[in-house]
Amino acid sequence: MAQTHRAEPHRSGHVDTFAREHLPPPDQWPELRFDLPELRYPARLNCAAELLAGPPDDRPVFRTASGDDWTYGRLRDRVDRLARLLTGDLGVVPGNRVLLRGPTTPWLAACWLAVLKAGAVAVTVLAQQRPHELRAVCEIARVRHALCDVRSVDDLAKAEVPGLRITTYGGDAPDDLLTRAEAGTEAGGEAGAAPGTPYPAADTAADDVALIAFTSGTTGRPKGCVHFHRDVLAIADTFSAHVLRPRPDDVFAGSPPLGFTFGLGGLVIFPMRAGASALLLEQAGPRQLLPAVAEHRVSVLFTAPTAYRAMLDELDAHDVTSLRRCVSAGENLPAATWRAWYERTGLRIINGIGATELLHIFVSAADGDIRPGTTGVPVPGWHARVQDESGAPVPDGEPGLLAVRGPVGCRYLADPRQREYVRDGWNITGDTYVREPDGYFRYVARADDMIISAGYNIAGPEVEDALLRHPDVVEAAVVGRPDAHRGQVVVAHAVLREGAERDADALRAFLRAELAPYKCPREIHFPDALPRTATGKLQRYRLLPPPDRPRGDQA
Repeated sequence: MAQTHRAEPHRSGHVDTFAREHLPPPDQWPELRFDLPELRYPARLNCAAELLAGPPDDRPVFRTASGDDWTYGRLRDRVDRLARLLTGDLGVVPGNRVLLRGPTTPWLAACWLAVLKAGAVAVTVLAQQRPHELRAVCEIARVRHALCDVRSVDDLAKAEVPGLRITTYGGDAPDDLLTRAEAGTEAGGEAGAAPGTPYPAADTAADDVALIAFTSGTTGRPKGCVHFHRDVLAIADTFSAHVLRPRPDDVFAGSPPLGFTFGLGGLVIFPMRAGASALLLEQAGPRQLLPAVAEHRVSVLFTAPTAYRAMLDELDAHDVTSLRRCVSAGENLPAATWRAWYERTGLRIINGIGATELLHIFVSAADGDIRPGTTGVPVPGWHARVQDESGAPVPDGEPGLLAVRGPVGCRYLADPRQREYVRDGWNITGDTYVREPDGYFRYVARADDMIISAGYNIAGPEVEDALLRHPDVVEAAVVGRPDAHRGQVVVAHAVLREGAERDADALRAFLRAELAPYKCPREIHFPDALPRTATGKLQRYRLLPPPDRPRGDQA
């Protein structure tokens, strides 16, 4: 029998209750389903302690390109040292939000685990994000503590977040977080705990907030997706356990950074839940992935369809025989890409759709259950259907909105858009899908203005806002143009003030200082006016190129 979420929350282990107090009202929550026995977690749960428990001390957990590999024993000791520093000298209390920023390294993963083990709330952001983006995240989540790789601190400092205490790691300063953690001492000369002394995990509830993952959505205003300690384990105990089926001897690797929940799951949560290891790469583009697979004998690969397409031309130069699992998400996987990869490698790419709101993948398939051109079927523990705008299910074969529910659901942090995403207990992902008569779900298109380019979700209105910050731009519209290699590319249309020079290079340079690089337009056009309705509403669809894709198998 299906089990749903409790109406009353468990006793919180948080001292700072901001995150719980700013959850949506209970009547706006999706219905949560705990159909699998393994999803019925105890009332008291700390997911970091659970992930760290089990494997022997000498088993590898994090590998690096430089050979500075970590064992589970080394990771446990360093997480405990970091947690002790957080709650000691840095003054972090359970429930405080802690921003994490830096390239994908074992130390970033260790900081994430330490924040959760100490009972605080992890807010991991991309190393590429610009000052105004970082400032917005800190304002919404009321972040007052940050752990930042010294190489990524400049823009965070420029954000000038009031009251934010930034602690850097990876530098050579005496007060560097890693220096203090390795020395086992706290600032001021106080003796820390002896090496190997366990740090007792905070007594958190299963439904205490563990992390807030930010997504821009389609309005440009970041949305904080709140996830509990049980959610972190649930994505491993559904998609990873039942579809990916990892083994302790697996070596995971991939391109998504830990600021994306796709990367957090694939490079930290899933391997650790299975007692396996992950190769953490600071540079993980297509050109870096294939040599890394060959050198480190990677067996499980996470990346976007764009990367799989790009790697096809380089396959002959690298030994990829160690691979046994390839996972694709972030954008739709074309059937042609799937087939080309299979013909060259004999590997069946595991396609999947996930969402930051739901933490990871909820529709997928593996091995002989894969049908190229479809995303798959609901992952065990999840339910999905296709419905119309009124919430009524549509017949098989007809397009409609993808609706999902399972052990994890959308809970925006104090955001009125909760009512848009959750309707009648279902999570409405914003994707148009068709459910085939055999139960497989086939992607059709995005149902909103989100541009998906090379696996990155880019909100057109956010880019428009950046354009409008230029003194010469009076109107702006941004759309996605189909692209054979990246899925879509960002195209900007900017109406300039009278007399302004139409200089696309100068405007692009301005945007590079305002936006993360992947959000910057590939094309900039300068129309005299933008198409609008009689009431002044922008008609973005009129800026889209005419459809020219052939009909047929276009997964």
